[in-house]
Amino acid sequence: MEKLSRFIDCYISTETCNLRCKYCYVTQHNKFNSKLVSFKHTPREIAKALSRERLGGACLLNFCAGGETLLSEDVLPVIRALLEAGHYVMIVTNGTMDKRFEEIASFPPKLRKQVFIKFSFHYLELKRLGWLEKFRDNVWRMKEAGCSFTIEVTPSDDLIPYIDELKNVSQEYFGAFCHITIARDDVAYKINHLSELDFEAYKKTWGVFDSELFKFKSDIFYKTRKEFCYGGEYTLVLNLSSGDLRQCYCGKSLCNIYDEGKIPFRAIGHACGYYHCYNGHVFLPMGAIPKLDTPTYDVLRNKTTLAGEEWLQPEMKEFMRQRVCDNRPRYTTGQKLKSDFCSIDLMMKAVLKFILKRRSLRGEK
Repeated sequence: MEKLSRFIDCYISTETCNLRCKYCYVTQHNKFNSKLVSFKHTPREIAKALSRERLGGACLLNFCAGGETLLSEDVLPVIRALLEAGHYVMIVTNGTMDKRFEEIASFPPKLRKQVFIKFSFHYLELKRLGWLEKFRDNVWRMKEAGCSFTIEVTPSDDLIPYIDELKNVSQEYFGAFCHITIARDDVAYKINHLSELDFEAYKKTWGVFDSELFKFKSDIFYKTRKEFCYGGEYTLVLNLSSGDLRQCYCGKSLCNIYDEGKIPFRAIGHACGYYHCYNGHVFLPMGAIPKLDTPTYDVLRNKTTLAGEEWLQPEMKEFMRQRVCDNRPRYTTGQKLKSDFCSIDLMMKAVLKFILKRRSLRGEK
């Protein structure tokens, strides 16, 4: 089995969508600008910039856009080139782009085993548009093609009256209850959960789906991480259009991947500037904080159907159950101190941001 070398969250700069979900961060920030990604570099050039040699081995690459990931025709050729380069690719999609799934189904069987589709099940929008069957058919098209998948619902307050209906549809269409994520308020300082319910009531309401993803996200949400984090070494964030490779969403830019030379990986250490690790459901199971006891990522994405089948194919399941921290060297004490020293400006900014926010809440100047 291939060793998981690193996880990279790849941002696709498409900022529009064919759905209009109220809880979407694109809606929150009013980013519907009809912009579709257009890469300045060819798929071959992108694959070369992200070669196994430069990244230290096979990586798990997550493709997610500001809007719908598969709207642009330029995305799948890049994904195929990266699959051919030996990486494993996750695609976040609303499941409505029929032609894109037909194209994925035409990939060679070996490449399809390296594909994982995260189908975002926007139930009320799909129901409004009459697209529920379209969504279901695309999920099963991917399963029959040998790809792995998961079904994930963003729990909005509007959806609460439909919970029983959603559970029934999920079992009927996909053989198991869907996974549940946490809707978040990206505008808020603390990146709060997006609901009129308090967090305990929110967890109780949506816990009926028995989703390991929801259980883990609920456990880590609102918990400030103070441990040494290997974001920037084990896990990274990349803007595929610009080539900007960063330690994490709040971390430093490490380099432009389209420039030649060795990538200067460096852990963010103790310098996280966020109130909590809101996407920790992927970074932490990958081992970004090695001493944390977490489920492996396959546990958070898989389901076993009523017929005894699994949503994850064996090869993807084995790849996802690895932790990067088990496959890469840990830092020495000296290396940790160096990382923290290099991130001292981030630490100071985080402290200043916290102080100013506290003063603002108290009405101080």
